[in-house]
Amino acid sequence: MLELINTILDFSKIEAGKLKLESIEFNLRDTLEPTLRTLVLRAHEKSLALNYQVGPEVPETLVGDPGVLRQIVVNLVGNAIKFTEHGEVSVRVERESEEERRACLHFRIEDTGIGIPVESQTRIFEAFAQADSSTTRRYGGTGLGLTISRRLVEMMGGRIWLESTLGKGSAFDFTAWLGKAGQTNSRAVTRYRRQASISLCRSGVGLSHPLGRG
Repeated sequence: MLELINTILDFSKIEAGKLKLESIEFNLRDTLEPTLRTLVLRAHEKSLALNYQVGPEVPETLVGDPGVLRQIVVNLVGNAIKFTEHGEVSVRVERESEEERRACLHFRIEDTGIGIPVESQTRIFEAFAQADSSTTRRYGGTGLGLTISRRLVEMMGGRIWLESTLGKGSAFDFTAWLGKAGQTNSRAVTRYRRQASISLCRSGVGLSHPLGRG
């Protein structure tokens, strides 16, 4: 019930134009890893693998609103887990383009779930939209999560789209423009990834971090 109320409040705030983006320095990997850890248990309960990968070309330190970015990822990954019964959910982040003071990142959340019918894909980002009534009855939800995600992505100067095959799974992609801050040197980056690999391996909950290996 609390989650439902918060979703409606978020939607109302966005619709009223009262949501303002922050502009602070943050480490993308330090933001993504704990965010995804909050979803691991949900995936583990369904025996799903939850994997994520951040490309080596993605800047370590960025400037933007990590809270908004976190909300988009939670919405999309949460949906992927909800609509997947077998297999895996994967999150991949790459740099799509770069300018002197900012970078455009490309996020892809892919699952092996139920998929979305072609006729429903054009309206899936509309408020209160679900693939069909049977989906609502079986999985619940407000139909606002994707609408909120689309609005937040647009506020970050990006776009969101999907590819889906019924019965095989879906992939939600979005881009976001973020400012560039001071860059961590390569030695520090390597040390961070090695430490991340060790902590994730010890967790024993099924979250893999491909870039942390080797």
